[in-house]
This record gives sequence, C-alpha cells and structure tokens, in this order.
Amino acid sequence: MTVAENMGFALKLKKVQKSEIQRRVADAAKMLDLTPLLERKPRALSGGQRQRVAMGRAIVRSPQVFCMDEPLSNLDAKLRVETRANIAALQRRLGTTTIYVTHDQVEAMTMGHRVAVLAGGVLQQVDTPRALYDGPNNAFVAGFIGSPAMNLKTAKLTSEGASLGGCTVPVPRDVISNATENLTEIILGIRPESMQLVGSDQPGVKMVVDVVEELGADAYAYGMVDVNGTPERFIARVDARRPPAPGQEVVFEVHPNELHLFHPTTGERLS
Repeated sequence: MTVAENMGFALKLKKVQKSEIQRRVADAAKMLDLTPLLERKPRALSGGQRQRVAMGRAIVRSPQVFCMDEPLSNLDAKLRVETRANIAALQRRLGTTTIYVTHDQVEAMTMGHRVAVLAGGVLQQVDTPRALYDGPNNAFVAGFIGSPAMNLKTAKLTSEGASLGGCTVPVPRDVISNATENLTEIILGIRPESMQLVGSDQPGVKMVVDVVEELGADAYAYGMVDVNGTPERFIARVDARRPPAPGQEVVFEVHPNELHLFHPTTGERLS
C-alpha cells in the first residue's frame, strides 16, 4: 500500500466514508510532514519516515490515549534524536495522553511530563524528571536516572561522616542520628557532575585515572577509588580542555549538599 492507503487502512476497515478518510489522512500527513510522501510505497521510505507513517496510522483514528512501546529502538542515533523531537512536538500539539515505554532514560527524561520507574515489575517512583533526578527514592532509581550513572558506593560510617577514597566525606548529622544510629555503613550516591577536581595538596577523594572519555564540551574520567580497602570504579566529570592523564592520581572535592544517602540493606533514601 502507499503511505496514504497505509494511514487510512484502519478507517477503511471501519467503513468510514472515503472523503472523511482522505481528510483525516491529509490532516495527519500535514502534521507529520508526510504530504509529499503520500503516494510512496514503504520501500521508498527511510526508517524515520516509516515511524512517522506508523504514528499517522494511529492519529487518524483520533484515539484517547497513545501507547508507544520502544518506538525508536530500530533507528540509528541521528534518526532517534530527530524522531524523539517529532514525537514530543506532536504530543504537545495534539494534547493526547501518551504512555511511552522505554529502557532509555534519556528518552524518559526529555519526553515525559511524569516518569514511572519500574524494577522487576514493581513501581519504584513516579514523579517529574527533575524530581527523580534531584530526589530519587532509592538506590535503584538513583542509579538508573542520570547519564553517566550516579556513583553508588557502600562506605563505612565514622563519627565525622563516611570514609571514602582516603578522606571523610561529611554526612549530615541529622541523617546519622535519625536514620543510621545502628548502622556501621551507608550507601553514598555521588553524581559525576557533583565532583570537583582540586589540587593534589587539598583534602578530598583520591582517584587513579584509567580512561578519559572526551565528549566535546564535557569529559568524563573513569578511575579507581579506595572504598573500604578495595579499589572500585568511579566516574567524574572533568574539564574537557584540561583533562587528567591516564595513570594520574587526582583529588576530587565532594560537596555535602550534593550527596545522596541510602540504607545499605534496603536501598531506601535516608533524609
């Protein structure tokens, strides 16, 4: 079938009048920038164009809810970004409730007004993307939301805070007194962008750099940090113009206000 026949097929099965089918198809095609392609066959379409035809097939039926299950999974990176923007713009234009299933948290954060995070079929948290990022309910949500992922390490508690990488990271005393009286360990959550590189003579978390991943405006240093006597992988954002060299030992300062603290057994947020 042509693009136009494909988009109007469900209406044809419902025996909708031909003139009405043509009107709805033309409206949907205009909305999706498919008007010049209405007479083409599927083999003459790109992957992104085929996805837009699939959306047009749903739009012409005027549904109350759109259900999209991994709609971008078969597209290359460039088309995925382009089609993601098209879907978001389309949803705003139509105002139709859309349930969007994805394993890509970037898609969830950029497209969702409210995001529901599931683990093993169990709902972990439902909130706005910003609230999920700033205040994850548990360690699973904390590790899932954010790219690169949050550093989550189980560290020993002392009277001053948590021991990590040769220094004591300050932990709010109210958290220790109210929630961790009987705990000797705590899960520290530190986002890569919450770590600031400081001079080697200053106090902070020591890390031996393995690899630096340069991404243009940003760069991420991957290295090993001593956690309870065991080297563990850490990720930190660094200045892309002056990144540390592989094999170099660097020191990072962690701001106490940007720490995320979780129970070592349940993984629940401590606050």
